[in-house]
Amino acid sequence: MSVPVASVEPTTVRPPVSEGLGEGVSESAGEALRPHAEHAFAAELAALAAQDDRPRPVRWRLSPWAVATYLLGGTLPDGTVITPKYVGPRRIVEVAVTTLATDRALLLLGVPGTAKTWVSEHLAAAVSGDSTLLVQGTAGTPEEAIRYGWNYAQLLAHGPSRDALVPSPVMRAMAEGMTARVEELTRIPADVQDTLITILSEKVLPIPELGQEVQAVRGFNVIATANDRDRGVNELSSALRRRFNTVVLPLPESADAEVDIVSRRVDQIGRSLDLPAVPEGIEEIRRVVTVFRELRDGVTADGRTKLKSPSGTLSTAEAISVVTGGLALAAHFGDGVLRASDVAAGILGAVVRDPAADRVIWQEYLEAVVRERDGWKDFYRACREVSA
Repeated sequence: MSVPVASVEPTTVRPPVSEGLGEGVSESAGEALRPHAEHAFAAELAALAAQDDRPRPVRWRLSPWAVATYLLGGTLPDGTVITPKYVGPRRIVEVAVTTLATDRALLLLGVPGTAKTWVSEHLAAAVSGDSTLLVQGTAGTPEEAIRYGWNYAQLLAHGPSRDALVPSPVMRAMAEGMTARVEELTRIPADVQDTLITILSEKVLPIPELGQEVQAVRGFNVIATANDRDRGVNELSSALRRRFNTVVLPLPESADAEVDIVSRRVDQIGRSLDLPAVPEGIEEIRRVVTVFRELRDGVTADGRTKLKSPSGTLSTAEAISVVTGGLALAAHFGDGVLRASDVAAGILGAVVRDPAADRVIWQEYLEAVVRERDGWKDFYRACREVSA
């Protein structure tokens, strides 16, 4: 007989968002190299919760309006500044948040480096106060990662029982009315992907070994991410795709927007690593972004010169990595100011993924574009030096 198990006891007790890095979090959380979003931005989440007087869906920490404000940034009536977590079209964020307020799962789709994981984490933090109910998709992800596993010592000693069952992040989210995250969904084998179909359509997870099931309580939903360059790897079945509302995250529309994104994210990372302030290196950030955009688009910014694109994605995330590495070089082996020589090696590593074809493309770009560009002589010399 099938017995509802909607009253499954939570496996962990989570502190409310307002506790931030206080009593509800271990002291080591303050030393984390990269704190979870709900801890890193606990003060902003608490300020939003305190002033949020709009209707909230069941078990949501914030209203949909406040969740969108948390992601996009803004100033609250009391003057509290909410920093932008995502720089992009507002409507995209509004559609994503609204999807989570329904019983339809959300699929964030885009090329590498379009902040899919970043947005997923912050959505889960704002909605549920917990971004850690995560399934990381790989070619080896087993069915147990989405459904449940077993404690084999308990299983052998006492047979199948609730005590022997090891819940997956998705199962825990269903029982607690939380948001589960599935990263790189299209990298998961197709037969494992399809275990989500019943969960997303019927909102139930059968446990046939016990003759029971876990019914999702209100507040449960799933955010999945997928790289659209992985099409054909493990393409989603039509049945599974229908159960998601797909939101495509685009690349930044303009160079200024991308420079802003890179600057903000590098500043956040730099503070955690005690690196120099970003504003002193804004010119080099603009150069990195310009190079990446031109090679990615296959044409110079003025539209006059067509270019060959290398095999790499040259995403915003890679630009962030290049600049962060350059800041570390400037801090530890320079005068603390980001210069062309600090970012040149990182750009070379990002562009030249195929040693044969990409190197030719890079050399042509250096000689035809960078060498002739006013004010870029130092950048040209630095890139030539590391490319030699």
